[in-house]
Amino acid sequence: MTDHSIKGKTVLIAGGAKNLGGLIARDLAEHGAKAVAVHYNSAASKADADATVAAIQAAGAQAAAFQGDLTSASAVEKLFADATRAVGRPDIAINTVGKVLKKPFVEITEAEYDEMTAVNSKCAFFFLKEAGKHVNDNGKILTLVTSLLGAYTPFYAAYAGTKAPVEHFTRAASKEFGERGISVTAVGPGPMDTPFFYPAEGSDAVAYHKTAAALSKFSKTGLTDIEDIAPFIRFLVSDGWWMTGQTILINGGYTTK
Repeated sequence: MTDHSIKGKTVLIAGGAKNLGGLIARDLAEHGAKAVAVHYNSAASKADADATVAAIQAAGAQAAAFQGDLTSASAVEKLFADATRAVGRPDIAINTVGKVLKKPFVEITEAEYDEMTAVNSKCAFFFLKEAGKHVNDNGKILTLVTSLLGAYTPFYAAYAGTKAPVEHFTRAASKEFGERGISVTAVGPGPMDTPFFYPAEGSDAVAYHKTAAALSKFSKTGLTDIEDIAPFIRFLVSDGWWMTGQTILINGGYTTK
């Protein structure tokens, strides 16, 4: 019988230095992962990456950090190659990379569109491609998207619109990689109480988001707490392997599909 537990597994997390990515990295180490490769984007996140590596090592797992702008195919290839040399072929590959833009459709520039596409779509595509080449048989691949994929709302055309292709990338990859026992999923959290969320939102919008979910009043912030997302990620990359090809919105009733 195939072992789907986290114990003894090797993990690669893109965007794993801080916020939800950092929590996932630490959580999987605490639940028995053997090694965790932590990717971070730029020098601004190096201190966070180092702190996450230290926490993983304190939990008894091997860890290493890797910097790179993953908006080119070659950078994603390098990440997988470097991580594999350092900690071994991944059993679990998780991509949390993303960029938000909240702006009226008619004000979005070509440069902004190109950047959003590169970060949210292109990076995800080539991460899935390299994961398909490097992840061990019976492995798990997961991508972070957004609960806005279930919303009817203005101002997020460039954000949700460039995350939307990941739904089909996930379906296609799951169908192609399934013959090797690999499950592929996407998770769309609601607006999370992290520094990723607040810069794009005005005070009125923040107040709305804090009351928009059906379960908002039971959250300590009214928003999605990263501590409520990490257990779902852990499940999907372990015992939840039978769920594949799906985009799952985890948001306390903020949006549905």
